[in-house]
Amino acid sequence: MKPTLILTFLICTAAFAATIGKSTPPPSLTRDRVATLPAKDRAPWLAYLDRSERQMQTDRAFLAAELKAAGVTQATPAPGGSAARSIPLDRPAEWYAGPDARRIAAIVVSFQTPAGGWSKNLNMADHERRKGEHFAANNLSKYLAPGDFDTPHDISWNYVGTLDNDATTTQLRFLARVAAAVGEKEGAPFRASFVRGIRYLLAAQYPNGGWPQVWPLEGGYHDAITFNDGAIGEAIRVLSSVAEGKGDYAFTSADLRKDAAAAVQRAIDCILQSQIVDRGVLTVWGQQHDPLTLQPVAARNYEPAALCSAESAGIVQFLMALPHPDARVGKAVDAAVAWFRKTAIPDHKYSRGPDGGHFDPQPGAPLLWARYYELGTERPIFGDRDQSIHDTLDEISRERRSGYTWYVTAPQSVLDAYANRR
Repeated sequence: MKPTLILTFLICTAAFAATIGKSTPPPSLTRDRVATLPAKDRAPWLAYLDRSERQMQTDRAFLAAELKAAGVTQATPAPGGSAARSIPLDRPAEWYAGPDARRIAAIVVSFQTPAGGWSKNLNMADHERRKGEHFAANNLSKYLAPGDFDTPHDISWNYVGTLDNDATTTQLRFLARVAAAVGEKEGAPFRASFVRGIRYLLAAQYPNGGWPQVWPLEGGYHDAITFNDGAIGEAIRVLSSVAEGKGDYAFTSADLRKDAAAAVQRAIDCILQSQIVDRGVLTVWGQQHDPLTLQPVAARNYEPAALCSAESAGIVQFLMALPHPDARVGKAVDAAVAWFRKTAIPDHKYSRGPDGGHFDPQPGAPLLWARYYELGTERPIFGDRDQSIHDTLDEISRERRSGYTWYVTAPQSVLDAYANRR
């Protein structure tokens, strides 16, 4: 090959496989940021920050007092595991009145934070919390590096009260089921814990109806309104069950039902207001949105601010299931469905193996969607642990290619449901 041809080939290859951007850390919710709001809008946000800071002090003081009484300086980590696996929600109704369910319920109550929530990645079938034991397991990332978006402000206080990984909402559903199955007296502590948990959700809700990933606020991307992994959707579903006051939730008071119903409506309003307008067109949602601007923001290093297909599919399914949707909901659903149709990828398959993820041609394959689409271009994008953003899956590290789902099929269920309701 002639030198000029080699040079041309190298230039074209570099242009095709270049890093196209870098994620920027999302800002925390702070008083300085609230001060930039119009004067009429500041009061509820400042009150929210006051409430969060007071609760953080209360939570930390509670554990500190236990440690002091025990004569130790460091809390024992909670047992790690999966709440979803250790808290069964699919057993026959009679199981929830039995000894195994009551034992797990007692463990759940013991790990409830003073604020009323629960941490994530907890084994809730191991043992009741002991004095001086942390409310959270070790949730630190194994890949932390300087400037990592996942670095907590305090490594000893991380995800203490969260909606991430179905935390808090799973515990609440389980407690409601057990409380409804056992007797009035025996179920009293489970009902009390449940009510505290619902009050936690109400206290954590932002003035505009969204929820942060972690509350009391931890800072960084944890302060963002979090659609990732269905966090907000699950909170709304639990609160909707309370508002209805039927079945497992019939024991809830009229006041709690009223407050839950109001929270659900605020959350729906927030969802509709957060739908991204891209180049003048209503589209879908990001995984995380800034609590004040409602614009999409990054989360972990490899999760860029983008249009997100998977979480948006969950949001649209929720909106389509609303019993009495108004015109705003209909408009939001129609726009999202149009976007799913526009961005669908035909004739390709996505697979993951020890050597990473692969995206290959396959005629006739079911439709796929990239997990992330770039704002402004709608081309698929892929993030890496060094915060770089790429337009080709093969460019990112093997660890991230194999450790994350980059293409999804979830929007197909939305298209099917949408077609069937017409």
